Amino acid sequence: SAGGGFVRETVSEKTGGVYTWEQVQSHTSKNDQWLVIDRKVYNITKWAKRHPGGFRVISHYAGEDASEPFSAFHPDPKFVQKFLKPLLIGELAETEPSQDRSKNATIMQDFKALRAQVKKQGLFDARPSFFLLHLGHILLLEVLAYLILLQWGTGWTLTLLCSVMLATAQAQAGWLQHDFGHLSVFKKSKWNHIVHKFVIGHLKGASANWWNHRHFQHHAKPNTFMKDPDIYMLDIFVLGKTQPVEYGMKKIKTMPYNHQHKYFFFVAPPLLIPVFYNFNIMKTMISRRDWVDLSWAMTFYLRYFYCYVPLYGVFGSIAFYLFIRFLESHWFVWMTQMSHLPMEIDHEKQQDWLTMQLQTTCNVEQSFFNDWLSGHLNFQIEHHLFPTMPRHNYYLAAPQVQQLCEKHGIPYQMKTMWQGLVDVVK
Repeated sequence: SAGGGFVRETVSEKTGGVYTWEQVQSHTSKNDQWLVIDRKVYNITKWAKRHPGGFRVISHYAGEDASEPFSAFHPDPKFVQKFLKPLLIGELAETEPSQDRSKNATIMQDFKALRAQVKKQGLFDARPSFFLLHLGHILLLEVLAYLILLQWGTGWTLTLLCSVMLATAQAQAGWLQHDFGHLSVFKKSKWNHIVHKFVIGHLKGASANWWNHRHFQHHAKPNTFMKDPDIYMLDIFVLGKTQPVEYGMKKIKTMPYNHQHKYFFFVAPPLLIPVFYNFNIMKTMISRRDWVDLSWAMTFYLRYFYCYVPLYGVFGSIAFYLFIRFLESHWFVWMTQMSHLPMEIDHEKQQDWLTMQLQTTCNVEQSFFNDWLSGHLNFQIEHHLFPTMPRHNYYLAAPQVQQLCEKHGIPYQMKTMWQGLVDVVK
């Protein structure tokens, strides 16, 4: 049932087949996709459409060894095996290496050992009290802002104060939904999914499925053109060192790119959430008929307008909402982009997991404020290497990751918060 009729026929005919990497790599089209996990070959052609993380994220590894991302994204591999079994069509020939292309076998083996080590240390075990307190301070900010306006009125000073409080609550709820979306809080994925829908839907008015399908692609192939949606800039910006050259050669002049460092401040930080994300999320839920996520999102808007229309009126409450999103958008853009935008942005290189993640992510120095401000995504390296690890343990894994990087000569970048922000502008 997991793979569909086509896969069942394939399995019955080809189970036990022996394949070379050349054969696997020839199955990368939309209607014919194979991949390898722990030397076993799977036909994912039909399953890709049913994949809970979206068809794109699994299709990005068609024709490749997907062992490392498989381990990174699935906290319970044994549970996933029941879905993999019907897709199995054989294994790699004994003469074939376990890794494909130019991936470094030693790095892959050492990283696998590191993952086992941090797991043994309990760094994948979450502290429920941490996330409960985080949720508590979000709800406290929401309630206090409303009560202040209800009690003392909607003057400009109080409106500005409460908009900052509500923007803070929204930004922190964004980090919290990120935790549940990555299945890093509860041991059972089911509970992570349920709470994720509540946090991103009721507290933020967004869609869990939209976030999953978009964000997991980013993690699977960060800063990779045509595969990471976070660097898809709609021809508004050119990123990295490769894209500007390609746009110049093709004479693409959609925007005055020699001035993008100026118009960036008027486009990306203020408009990403209130304009692009709001529109894209609603369009996605409606076009995909995702009525469950749409219902969750509607509870946010019903609650918001029920509270604030009596205080500001219809148009006033809409303006108040957009201003909150405007503030949140600045927070979100600067905190997320300082770890990725200054790093390598290029076409597919099909590298091993450790090398790929370290070339496209960097860290920002730890402090209580930096951790809170960025939702612990100042430890972007550890988050990308171990996406299901609860964020309060990143700092414990960081020294061990640094040691592994030193061993293999892989740069491990750590910046100050100020340097991270400056590098976005650079």
